[in-house]
Amino acid sequence: MLIASTYGMARFGVGLFAPRLVLERPALARVVGFAAAAQFVSYAVAAAVAARLVHRRPGTGLVLAGLTATAGCIGVAAVSTPLAFLAAVFVGGMGAGFASPSMVRVVDCAVSGRAAPTAQSMVNAGTSVGVMAVGGLAFATTSTAGPWLLMAVACAASAGAVLLVTRGGSGMPAARDAETSTASATGQGGRLVVPGLAALVVGAGSALIWTFGPLLASEAGLVDAGRVGWLWIALGVGGLLGPLTGVVVGRLGPRGGWRLFAGVLALANVVLAVAIGLGVSWAAFTAMAIFGGGYMCLSGVLILWARAAWPTAAGAGTSVLFIALAVGQALGSAGFEVARSMAGPMGTVLSAAALCAIGGGVSRLPALGHEAATGATSVEA
Repeated sequence: MLIASTYGMARFGVGLFAPRLVLERPALARVVGFAAAAQFVSYAVAAAVAARLVHRRPGTGLVLAGLTATAGCIGVAAVSTPLAFLAAVFVGGMGAGFASPSMVRVVDCAVSGRAAPTAQSMVNAGTSVGVMAVGGLAFATTSTAGPWLLMAVACAASAGAVLLVTRGGSGMPAARDAETSTASATGQGGRLVVPGLAALVVGAGSALIWTFGPLLASEAGLVDAGRVGWLWIALGVGGLLGPLTGVVVGRLGPRGGWRLFAGVLALANVVLAVAIGLGVSWAAFTAMAIFGGGYMCLSGVLILWARAAWPTAAGAGTSVLFIALAVGQALGSAGFEVARSMAGPMGTVLSAAALCAIGGGVSRLPALGHEAATGATSVEA
């Protein structure tokens, strides 16, 4: 639920509610793409801080996740000017950046090694639950202020619940273990170069649907603006396949799993292009469901790839790879904002598909260090 609220609500809520926000607050229309980019940048900043924080104090990371996500949601509910809106989404985007690395550390300490890949994938799939909840809110409500205030409550309550559960020490790592992990992680960052580059490229391609998917579908007449919530429910339903990531990576390894799911994202964009080109509404829903499944599994692969490449500092490794993903998404959001006016919707969507496919191919580059030889074994262990 913490991942559901900080990701599916506070972070991705801007793209999910974009059509409604533009209708209610016309002044925000020209900054939607840049607002999404601001969220991705703030996510990267928070993840960078968390990379150095979670080994010693994962509880502090959880507190920061709840505070920033809650404050950001309250801000989006209240503001109406572009500058204030950008500030609110920037703060809200930080919540997810603190949440994931902290949860990776906590789950690894609370769950047995064999069950950890599935547990991490299940936590990561919380994004789908949040997206479905936001889709339901968008469909069931007529304003934006109320849903964003509900999201703020969810962020605060879920962060508090995780802290309460781990307060007794069952899921909170000891300081000595944290110091050992930090020390032994020194010098291993080179193993993250290939997955980081792959995450950067695919992140750019994935930004198209996250940021502009509803707008493109509604502008093409595929879905009425008031029923866009169903698109996100479709995405969330597809994303419930996320817990299967551990099984796939166990069989194919992180690199093989990455190529598979990057291809799924490319396919989702192609199906969206078909929907726009032919005016077929069911294809738009299909594209969103395919994208949801591919994205949740892909981000789950990043967690397991980080654990394989940097086993003594999985939380820090996850931060690095998720930063790369977020930087790519920030670049993609800003770039697609410009591309929409130059290349049109079809060209923009197909360029996103190409980026996802290229990012999948990046995983074939030779690894630095010993990750290539030990990656799949480490994940299975």
